[in-house]
Amino acid sequence: MKILVSGSSGLIGSALVDFLTARGHTVIRLIRSSSSSPSNTIVWNPESRELDTRQLEGLDAVVHLAGENLSTGRWTPEKKIRIAHSRVDYTRFLGEFLARLQSPPTAWLCASAIGYYGNRGDEVLREESAPGVGFLADLCRQWEAATEPAQGAGIRVALLRFGVVLSPAGGALAKMLPPFRWGLGGRLGDGKQYMSWITLADAVGAIHHVLTQPELQGAVNVTAPHPVTNLEFTKTIGKILSRPTLFSVPAFVLRCVMGEMANELLLAGACVAPTRLIETGYVFQYPELEAALRGLLGKP
Repeated sequence: MKILVSGSSGLIGSALVDFLTARGHTVIRLIRSSSSSPSNTIVWNPESRELDTRQLEGLDAVVHLAGENLSTGRWTPEKKIRIAHSRVDYTRFLGEFLARLQSPPTAWLCASAIGYYGNRGDEVLREESAPGVGFLADLCRQWEAATEPAQGAGIRVALLRFGVVLSPAGGALAKMLPPFRWGLGGRLGDGKQYMSWITLADAVGAIHHVLTQPELQGAVNVTAPHPVTNLEFTKTIGKILSRPTLFSVPAFVLRCVMGEMANELLLAGACVAPTRLIETGYVFQYPELEAALRGLLGKP
């Protein structure tokens, strides 16, 4: 296939480009800067709504992963505006351009997040579950709704609701590892909040699966089939690294340091099931957390 990928320099995007290229697909990267544009790239400027639609003709699929990082810096009012702008407005802009093509792609896979479900305790959440409340839930609803122009043009749209993507190369796990290796790791708050995770390899594998399954459209939970609580995650990583996990970070400390982001990213939980991936035959490389962490950390 000929596939356009935005957000190709991020943790998931860079791994996805390598994965697709290795399997013989032609990958074109959608980038913001033209100063040193390599081959197989298309430059866009969503701020000024600049994109040469002629370059988009003849694509088989688009994977849209671009967006402001959620986990860096406090969620000031300005930061929240940038987050929403980079997801909702950029997605709508790209969808409108795809909808106007003479030869549009057959599939558009757009990133979303399990933040859609909000803080739901131990309720098992499937793709048809109702949205939650809060900044992230509102953001995800608007983000997903921004794909409507493409859906109206007959493009198959899949909304990839990513859980916590685990990789020692970046993201949440890379930030967790140093304190755990120093013996300072511990639960966050009471540790009862569910953590719906997936390895980077399975996240990329799931994207490829959705690309090749024409019946998959609408919401798709991109999480492993066995979510764990924060306490279970803490004990598992401590066991694998042979380090104590006696410490804990009280919720009020997290709120003081990180503000609203602590409530929505660290202290909130969602027990998410990848129902549609399983129903359509995706086989997880790492369905269980301990085996996943041992593989990622080289601890057989």
